[in-house]
Amino acid sequence: MSRICFLFNHDQTHQLAHSLPIALALAARGEHQIVLAYTKDAIRAEIERTTHPAALARAELVKIGLERSGSQFLAGVLERLIPATKLLIYRDNLDFFTSFDAVVVSEKTSLLLKTVYGLDKVKLIHTRHGAGDRAIGFNRESAGFDLVLVSGPKIRDRLIAEAGLAPEQIALVGYPKFDLCADNRFGDTFPAPDRPTVLYNPHPSPKLSSWFKHGAAVLEAFRNQDRYNLIFAPHVMLFERKWVVTLDPPSLARVVPPRLKYRAERRIHIDTGSSASSDMSYTNRADIYIGDVSSQVYEFLYRPRPCLFLNSHAVDWQDDPNYLHWNAGPVLENADGLLDAIDAAVASYPDYAPVQQTLIEATFSLSDRPSTERAADAIAAFCEGQSARG
Repeated sequence: MSRICFLFNHDQTHQLAHSLPIALALAARGEHQIVLAYTKDAIRAEIERTTHPAALARAELVKIGLERSGSQFLAGVLERLIPATKLLIYRDNLDFFTSFDAVVVSEKTSLLLKTVYGLDKVKLIHTRHGAGDRAIGFNRESAGFDLVLVSGPKIRDRLIAEAGLAPEQIALVGYPKFDLCADNRFGDTFPAPDRPTVLYNPHPSPKLSSWFKHGAAVLEAFRNQDRYNLIFAPHVMLFERKWVVTLDPPSLARVVPPRLKYRAERRIHIDTGSSASSDMSYTNRADIYIGDVSSQVYEFLYRPRPCLFLNSHAVDWQDDPNYLHWNAGPVLENADGLLDAIDAAVASYPDYAPVQQTLIEATFSLSDRPSTERAADAIAAFCEGQSARG
């Protein structure tokens, strides 16, 4: 029996759905000891909100935090700019992580356990989060994991070609988030709910996002009109801090939240960070998607519908695999005449439907067997193989 930790070391709850269903599936089998390690009370609350108590009882919930002298002070000084607590957690809990045969994560900061702290005997398993096209998802860091679970052949092939993973490091499992979230739907309170509803979903990275240059114009377009409802639900990290800092690509920008006049507009629903922003409630409810580089476009395309994209940085995107999803709909250079552009995107949707279908088939390898069970199979087989070799 292997001892497996599922680590939820996140600033927000948006990555839970990519690994929690797998942990619960493994715990239900009773073949391995499953520990759910979390760092914030909000994470535990979300785990409990989305999980039946009987299922949760089969796993062990453990909170970990900053243990070393000085860590709390250092985190307090740096947290406004960078996720200092998230990074220090690893250093302060090395004995905890060493007690496991495998640690399953959805992000890459956990590679510090190997690269900085030398925990080579603990196998790191990456579930990834999202199925997007950004270059950061295929950088060389990915090869540092012992096993990577991927949603479809597009991800697998790029990891091999660009990140240098060996095929045996990769398991094609589908998209476990669909098993947990595919039926979620926002219960709106729009005055005219039958009007088509647009989801605007910008990314937080200043050098990639449309929010910093065109966001206000997008919101303004939906004021005092009677054609569309708008859900403004950006990536949950956009407004997490007053400043956004990203390393890939390097960028720093102050974040200005939506003005009060937009919050007062009944035909505009604004959500800057609730669980609905990442549990598919909005991608399932909307009729039309406006975005830039967020991987949520693929969750929207799980049920294909019209899309359009804002090229706020004058990117030469054609034939660039990092912008593959921009083939799913028209690409705008700015937000001028946005409502007319949405009308045109709806009218031209039949031209994009075959492209969207091709993108979905490349992105999500789905089968009659739930993705969660396929992912649990892959982790169990990996851990059992490691045990046999050990």
